[in-house]
Amino acid sequence: MFKPSNLRLKVLACSVASASLLMACETSTTEQAAPPIPFKPVATLQEIMTSIIDPNIDFIWNSVSSVSTASGTEERQPQTDEDWQLLRQHALAVTEAANLLLIEDRPIAATNAITSSGGAELTPAAIKTLIIEHRQEYVQRVQNLQNAAQSLLVAIDAKNVEELEKAGGEVEQACEQCHSQFWYPGDARPK
Repeated sequence: MFKPSNLRLKVLACSVASASLLMACETSTTEQAAPPIPFKPVATLQEIMTSIIDPNIDFIWNSVSSVSTASGTEERQPQTDEDWQLLRQHALAVTEAANLLLIEDRPIAATNAITSSGGAELTPAAIKTLIIEHRQEYVQRVQNLQNAAQSLLVAIDAKNVEELEKAGGEVEQACEQCHSQFWYPGDARPK
């Protein structure tokens, strides 16, 4: 037999549990509806490339080289844990800089900036128009850069010089594909 007090306790417990679940759902919905944190781009796309990406990737590309000296050819490559750690820091900068390239409404270049190094580059306004009109392709190009940069990290973590060189080539290819589509699409110079 049921005792009335037990039934009331069960109903009360179910009511409290249901109310708790509803409150949890409401909190979850409220949290999801919060507006995204706005980004405040300061650097132009060109400045990110020249100030962050270029110097960091150049350091990586130059870490494995053959140098002719007065005493002969010297092969250079990372040797110590410190060498590899320094390379990793540079690779991380390139990898994360790719995220900066994806922030919308970032200026392409400073007003009246020269975006041309060989006469084939578009104006900042034309570059911005191309990026806006082909946003998904631009995003894919930037993601290709980030994926290639992540391959650098894998090679560095494995301390594998051969894979480091291969990943460095993949980064160069990702950069060139993006530049040839958005920065200098009409370039007829031999590549």
